[in-house]
Amino acid sequence: MQLAYFVENMLCRQHQFALPLDYANQDGEKVTVFAREIVLKENQNAELPWLVYLQGGPGFPSPRPDANSGWLKRALQQYRVLLLDQRGTGNSQVISAQTLTGKTTPEQVAYLAQFRADNIVRDAEAIREQLGVEKWALLGQSFGGFCTFHYLSYFPASLTRAYITGGIPSLTRHADDVYRATYKRVLDKNKAFFSEFPQAQLMCNQIADHLLANEVRLPNGQIFTVEQFQLIGINLGRSGANVAMYYMLEGAFVEVNGTLQLSYRFLNEMLAEQSYLTNPIYAILHEAIYCQNSASQWSAHRIRSEYPQCQHELGKDFCFTGEMVYPWMFDQLETLKPLKAAAEQLADKSDWPSLYDLEQLANNVVPVAAAVYVEDMYVEFDFSRETLAQTAKTSAWMTNEYEHNGLRADGEHILGRLISLADELEQRE
Repeated sequence: MQLAYFVENMLCRQHQFALPLDYANQDGEKVTVFAREIVLKENQNAELPWLVYLQGGPGFPSPRPDANSGWLKRALQQYRVLLLDQRGTGNSQVISAQTLTGKTTPEQVAYLAQFRADNIVRDAEAIREQLGVEKWALLGQSFGGFCTFHYLSYFPASLTRAYITGGIPSLTRHADDVYRATYKRVLDKNKAFFSEFPQAQLMCNQIADHLLANEVRLPNGQIFTVEQFQLIGINLGRSGANVAMYYMLEGAFVEVNGTLQLSYRFLNEMLAEQSYLTNPIYAILHEAIYCQNSASQWSAHRIRSEYPQCQHELGKDFCFTGEMVYPWMFDQLETLKPLKAAAEQLADKSDWPSLYDLEQLANNVVPVAAAVYVEDMYVEFDFSRETLAQTAKTSAWMTNEYEHNGLRADGEHILGRLISLADELEQRE
């Protein structure tokens, strides 16, 4: 591994840490966790405060910086930034069907259960201690905000402040409540998309009916189904998604010897949309991010029955789904098939530990500045407001100017706004 390199005027240093798989067994199996330190070249020897970036997901690595731009540009004006590849992702010890080969189903379950927010935060704490940092700030995007609230609950003395974008979790609600709310948001996004592009409704109906009548395979050989097609609705919660979705759909078919077929280009795009294939934590532990002393029991799948619009039938108007995980994915998606038994057991697991300490949050003294997106399709706005009301020393910018990907779309402005809010919180003391 190259220890250091430059990107524009940024010095990038790479770190690897051998950390306990299970912090209850410090002397047991280790996992490798990777983090990339970023600092401006002229500040490389300066005593700067640290900012740790916690990525959304679960199951995705931190961004790979290729330019001094966006939120990173604003952060580097006053921070030394640490981009953490959460355990199981990126250059950290990766979770995949390949890496789990050789483990029995019970071993897979026990192993995967160690990859939730609680251990991600414990990893960050271990890294902080090894780097000799007394305290640092956090920037949590989406699921990274969930991790931030765990950090605030159990290790607040290690934090100077927290910035959160689109990631204020419910502290107490069951996964069923989350999915009832998010299905409604998904239906709103469907309505907006098909109102903006009425022709897209006809295109989607045609694609879905074609998939019902024909066996179609993706470039990896996987049979492509209506349910898989519905999954690309996950994009509707991002800014600029509607027009991009329309352009994707308009070239779906080609004519071959007088017969319409789904084009290779379209099918290749559909395959690329299935991030679950390369990031299985996103599928296998997605519902577990909401579980505290309860099992999810495939919550999104069960709650889906309450929304008949999402059950496609021949001749019926098509409807996309959103950020939901379903048991059939472990029957249909090639790289998830070997993990089916483990996924079933994890869905039934009811002894997940608590993720949040309500009393600690009610007495929080760490400044928390949050961008809360009113029309967020992934993190329910009303539940975020509930949590903010239960957490001390918070300042929230509630806005419909941005979708869930606001930090990516306009990160320099958004982080700058949050830094100002946190400054104001400190000045009130």
